[in-house]
Formats: sequence, structure tokens, C-alpha cells
Amino acid sequence: MSVEAAGTTVLPSGEEMAALGQGTWYLGEDPARREQEIAALRLGVDLGMTVIDTAEMYGDGAAEELVGEALRGRREEVFLVSKVLPGHADRRGTVAACEGSLRRLRAERLDLYLLHWRGRWPLESTLAGFVDLMEAGKIRYWGVSNLDVADMTELAALPGGNAVAVDQVLYNLSRRGIEWDLLPWCREAGVTVMAYSPIEQGRLLGAEALDAVARSLGATPTQVALAWVLEQGVTAIPRSGSPDHVRENRSAVDLHLPAEALDVLDEAFPPPSGPTPLEVL
Repeated sequence: MSVEAAGTTVLPSGEEMAALGQGTWYLGEDPARREQEIAALRLGVDLGMTVIDTAEMYGDGAAEELVGEALRGRREEVFLVSKVLPGHADRRGTVAACEGSLRRLRAERLDLYLLHWRGRWPLESTLAGFVDLMEAGKIRYWGVSNLDVADMTELAALPGGNAVAVDQVLYNLSRRGIEWDLLPWCREAGVTVMAYSPIEQGRLLGAEALDAVARSLGATPTQVALAWVLEQGVTAIPRSGSPDHVRENRSAVDLHLPAEALDVLDEAFPPPSGPTPLEVL
């Protein structure tokens, strides 16, 4: 099956990855939906949404197992991302957690491995585990999730810390706090920003301004919300549980938001006027 182009983001290494990918939070937890979810993931890959993001936390590994089944025979088409829980994120625990994820994913390596959020283990310890995994060929890049500017500055100051590739954070029209300081910091440092919950788990979709912009462009509110994130130069990983939803998401890549539409969205969802603590879900 050929893969369509779906827009790209450039990693710090210079490698390109799809700007619009697929999230898996809450997937794999309902047996009645399993075949539909697998079909959705496979269709997303066909349509060029080749970044697939998962985590050992999601369904206690059920999402990783679902992804492993969906990618059978197609692993090399995908940029595969998973995450280590903070409680596992000392040097040895990071390695062990990654090996567990690889077993569930039926994969020999991850393209990107993230610290899910900061916990009790020092960043140096987690970083040492990432280095061990890279040297063993089990991960290609490493990054973090839910780390704010102070954490990122601390991380970058560690030996080897400036190799951080990605910071995955909550970002959407209603959660714009990172625009004040974290997003500019990452741009300056060359760190790719990846947005989870880019449509606020569906809660954005009833917003009047979003609906109005969507109608004016002949698009859906979901497509406008995703296109807005992509236009900020941020990668988005919406959860894609059904083939119809995947097709709707994919069309966001081709949607251009004119200046007047951006103005309407800015008025309804204003950017931050000062520092804002990093929001999480």
C-alpha cells in the first residue's frame, strides 16, 4: 500500500516526520472496538499519518499491544513513539520499561522514547537510561512530555541533554499558554513540539467561533482545530479511533486558514498575556 504525503516536521537531526500523526490514549481498552481501532490506525498510515504515539501507561500496555497488532508487517512505514512512566524512569527502570514496550509493540526499536512526565527520579538518571537504549539500538531519539521551560532548561544543561528531540505537551486553541515562553524556547533550542489532545478530547467542537470558521471554509470544526495547531509549526497527534475520524483528521493537512479566520480564532481563544503554568491532562 502506498503512503500519501501528509505534511512534515523536521526533527533536530534534520530527519522529517509526519506533522499530523495518530494518538492512542484510551485505544485498546474495549474489545468490541478492537477491529475498528486497528483499521483506523492502518488507514492513518496509508494516508501518511505515520507518527503513532503510545505509552506503557495507556490501558496498562493495552494500547501498545493494539498498535503492535495494527503494525504487523508495516513497522518500517511508521515513526513509532512510546513513553516511560516517571516511576520507572531511573536508569535501569527506563531500559526495562522500554524493553517491555517493545515486546508489546512487537518491535525491535522505537523511533522516539519519551519521559511521560517528571517524577521522583533525577533527569540525569532517565537520560542515562536513554543513552543506554540508544547505544543498544533500541531507540533512535529521546525526548520528554509535560516538561515546562524550567525543566527543559535544566535538562538541556546536563551532559548530553541538548540532544532532546521532542517535548510533547497539551496544546490546542483553548490551551495556548506555551506560546508565552515554552514554544519560543523550544524553537530557539531546535526542539520539536508535539501537541497531544489538539482538539481538547472533543470539548472544543461546540465552540461557536470554531463552528463559524469551519462553515466559512467548508470544513469541519475538527479540521480547523487541527489545521490551527499545524499552522503554529507544532506536530499534532489526535486520537483516531475510527476510519471516518481518521479521514476527517487527514484533511486538516490540506486546509489553509486565512488571516481573517485566524483573527476570529484569536479573538475567541486569545493567546496568553503572561507566563502560564504548563497545563496537563
